[in-house]
Amino acid sequence: MPAELDLNKVRASFPALSRGQVHFDNAAGSQVLGSVADRVRDYLLFPNITNDGYQAAADFINASPDDIVFGSSTTQLLHNLSQALSFSPGDENLLSPLDHESNITPWLSLANCQNLTIKWWHPDTTTSSSPHLSPSSLPDLLSPKTRLVCLTHTSNILGTIHLLPSITSTIRSLAPQALICVDGVAFAPHRKIDVKELGVDFYVFSWYKVFGPRVSQLYASPRARSQLQSLGHFFNPSETLDEKIGLAGGWCQELIYGVAAVVGYLAPRWEGIVKQEGELQRVLLGWLNSRKGVTIYGERSDDTETRVPTVSFRVEGWGARELVEAVEKETNGRFKIRWGSYYSVRLTKGVLGLDGEDGVVRVSLVHYNTVNEVESLIEAVEKVLAEGKR
Repeated sequence: MPAELDLNKVRASFPALSRGQVHFDNAAGSQVLGSVADRVRDYLLFPNITNDGYQAAADFINASPDDIVFGSSTTQLLHNLSQALSFSPGDENLLSPLDHESNITPWLSLANCQNLTIKWWHPDTTTSSSPHLSPSSLPDLLSPKTRLVCLTHTSNILGTIHLLPSITSTIRSLAPQALICVDGVAFAPHRKIDVKELGVDFYVFSWYKVFGPRVSQLYASPRARSQLQSLGHFFNPSETLDEKIGLAGGWCQELIYGVAAVVGYLAPRWEGIVKQEGELQRVLLGWLNSRKGVTIYGERSDDTETRVPTVSFRVEGWGARELVEAVEKETNGRFKIRWGSYYSVRLTKGVLGLDGEDGVVRVSLVHYNTVNEVESLIEAVEKVLAEGKR
C-alpha cells in the first residue's frame, strides 16, 4: 500500500494555508513551501553559500546539471530554445493543438523564419470532451523530414496524462532523427519525472507550480544539446545547456538555491502524494459524473494512471465565468476556483468547440488539499445551482 501522508504536517509546511483561503487553482501557481523561503533568505543574507540547487534540480528529473538551464518562465525558455535550433527549408515540425501556447508560438515563429513545414497532430476525439494524442496517428504524420515533435505531458485543462514512453518509442522507430519537446508544467507537481525513462529530448516546467520559487527549468538531452547553437557571446564557453541558451544570466541564484528544498520535500512523499490526489479526484469526479447537465473536459475516470487532479467542466445553462463568480460570492471569496482558457485557446475553441471567451471552470488540486475542502466546494456549487441565476 502507498505510504499515507500526514496531512497535518504537510499543510504546516505551507505557510499560506494558514490564512483561511482554500486554494483550488494550483495549476496557475501552487503555494510555496516555507523551507523554500528559508533557503532563499539564507542565500541572500549569508555569503559564500555553495549553490546546490543545480544538482538538486537535475536529480529531480534524473539528469546532469550540464543538461539543464533555468529561466524566468517556461515561455521564455522555449523561446530561447527555438532561437538555438537551425533546420533546413522544407523540414517538418509536428505540433499539437492540445498544448499551452508556450509550446506552439515559438515553433510557428521558427517555421516562418526558416521556411519549415508545420504539421498538426490532431487528437483522438472519439470522446469529444476527452481528446488525447494517440501514437496510432503518427505513421501518417512522421517522415524523414520530421525534425521536431512537440506535445504536452498533461494538458493544463484536460488533466489527461499522455503515456510518453509509448509515444516517444513510436517516434524513435518512425523518425529517429526527430527531436521531442515536452511541456511538463501541468504534470510536474503530481508525479515523479525521469527524462531518461520518458525518452524525451527537451522537457520544461515551472518550479512555482511545484511548490517552489518563481523560476523555470528546461532539460536537453546530450543528443539534443549537441545540435543547439550558442546564444551567448562568442568568447564564452558553450558546452552546457546553461552556457548555450542561459544568456550568461546567472539567473536568480537565490531562487535556484531554494529549489533544493522542494526536491528534498517531495522525494520521500511521491507515493503518498499520488494516493492523496487520487482520493481528491475520486470525490470530485464522482460528483461531476453523477450530476446531470455537467460536461467534464478530460478523462472522466479517477484512475491516477490516466489523469492528474486538474479537473475542468461546464454546467448546462451556466457560463463558466458566471458559475465561478457565483461560487466565489457564495463562499465570500474563500474558495479559489477559476474560469478561462489558460493560454490553451486552440484547445478550448478549436478542439473542444467552446464559443466565447470564458472557456471552462477549472478546479486544480494538489496533495495539500483535503477531501473536506472538496466536499465543501461541492456543497457550495450545489447550493448555487439550486438557487439558480439571480
